[in-house]
Parts: sequence; structure tokens; C-alpha cells
Amino acid sequence: MKNDITEHNKSQSIFNFFYKYGTILTIFVLIIFFSLASESFLSASNMISILRSISIVTIIAIGLTISLAAGGFDLSIGSTASIANAVCLSLFVWFGQGLGISIGVTLLACLLIGAINAFLVIQFRIQDMLMTLATMFIFQGVALTYTRGATISENMVMPNGSYAEGTIPTLFGTLGQAPWIIIIMLIIVLVVHIALTYTKQGRFLYMIGGNREAAELTGIPVSKYRLFAYMFSALLAGVGGLMLGARVMSAEINAGSPYLMDAVAAAFIGYAFLGAGKPNALGTFAGAILIGILQNGLIMMSVPYYSMDIVKGSVLALALALTYYKRAH
Repeated sequence: MKNDITEHNKSQSIFNFFYKYGTILTIFVLIIFFSLASESFLSASNMISILRSISIVTIIAIGLTISLAAGGFDLSIGSTASIANAVCLSLFVWFGQGLGISIGVTLLACLLIGAINAFLVIQFRIQDMLMTLATMFIFQGVALTYTRGATISENMVMPNGSYAEGTIPTLFGTLGQAPWIIIIMLIIVLVVHIALTYTKQGRFLYMIGGNREAAELTGIPVSKYRLFAYMFSALLAGVGGLMLGARVMSAEINAGSPYLMDAVAAAFIGYAFLGAGKPNALGTFAGAILIGILQNGLIMMSVPYYSMDIVKGSVLALALALTYYKRAH
């Protein structure tokens, strides 16, 4: 009996070690493996390329992390990014608006989306994942309808046969290039990490996410905090959509949707980062780095692009398995 208990404790200690440091160890193992497979993997230009490629995913995933911290789950972040991308570029190209008005209107639209999500989830008491799954399709349809299913770019042909006369500001395009897109990502990660970890509001969000009823009994205005969580989630998804537009200088159909699975994977990988056991900004950033390195390394090894989803889906499944196994034990 004593030996069984000792063996159980030993296996739990090993699991806890890998749960706590698994993300960091995996990143180092991947770096060593891919650097041995390709000489150019560790080059400065490739490291910058990886950071630039994960910037949009990280920004969107950080927004998702905020909703997860409050016990929510915003599945509409990809569609919100698509709307932000379409609205901002259309204001430039279709209506000839400047940088400030276009970005301001876009971010206000995203805040409205977050408020709609929060209203539906809070007032109708529907499970967050189910309601935001529904709104994901609604917002996706709104983006498609607004753009009429077309790509928005400079000199595009308008429905009346004329050419769009608006231009995309050069400064906007600069925001989507290194180092600015990387700097914006790092600032957002740092600010959200400090807000969630060291402020009263951040601790309230974690209390709500941990036990909503207990948080209500202690006098925390749960509905108000959940509203803010969904609005910040949509706001950062919108910033991700803006960065996407700045990077490619056009608004593609459903451009933000492919970022949903990567953002969810990054956020859930982050749960285990340094044993946090909860959604956290630094963990989400580490999760995005892991996915970025994996994706970059596989591309350098000429793995077909259509196989990437298998790998990313497997990483997400492993992260979910670790998270839920830890909660159950």
C-alpha cells in the first residue's frame, strides 16, 4: 500500500514538472530539432519572421485570454477580426477617410460587437461557447455582406463600374511591418499581463472565472466585469484585424477566420505555462511562439501546407488534454 502511494506521488511529481515546464521544454526541443534540420532556422531574419508571423495570432489570442479569465469563451474573435479588417480598409478605399477616423470607427464597431456578445450571454444565460458560436456565423455573414464577397483594395472596381479613389495611408502599412507589429504585440502582452496579475480588476476576473456564484456573493459586479471582458476580447480581435489589413494592405474575404484555431490553441497551451493553471497573457504568448516555431520549422522542412492543420489540431488536443487532466487530478 505504502509502495503504491509512493509510486503515485512520484508519477504525480513527474506530471507536475512537465505540466509546469512542458511548454518551455517543447520550445527548446523544437528549436534544437529545426536548427539541426535547417541551417537557416536560427538566422536573425527567420527569428524576426517567426515573431512577425505570430503577432496577429498573439494579439487575437490575448483578447480570448481575457474572456477565458472571466469564465467565458469568445469564439467570434476570428469573425470580429474579419469585420475590423473590412471596415477599416473600406473607410480608406471606399470613403477616402483618414487614419484616425478609420481606426477609431473600426475599434468602436468592435466594442459594439463585444457588447452584443456580452448582452446575449449575460441576459439569456446561454453557455458562452454556444452563443459566441452563433454570433461567429452572424458576424462572418455581416462581413461578407458588407464587402459583397469582394476583396477590398486600392483601385478596386466598384459595383457601378467606377474605380475606388481612396488610398491606404503609408503609415497604416508601416504598422503591419517589423518591427512595429512586433512592438505592438509585445506592448499588448505586457499590459494585459500586468492588468490580469497585479490589478484588483484582474484578480476579480479570475475570481469570476473560478467560481461565478462565489464572486457574486462577495459583492463583485459579475455582469459588469463579464461585459468588459467581452468588449476587450472584441477590441483586441479588432486590433488583430487592423494589423492583418496593415500587413497585406487589403481586406480579404473572411481574413480573420483562420486565426481562430491558432488563437484557441495558444490560449490553452498557456494554461500550463509555469504551472499557472489558468488563462494568462505570458502563457498565451509562449503558446503562440510554440505554434509559430512549429509552423515555420515544418514549412522549412517542406511539409505540405495542407498538413499543417493536423499538426496544429494535435497540439491543441494535447493542450486541452493536459488542462483537463490537471483539473481532474
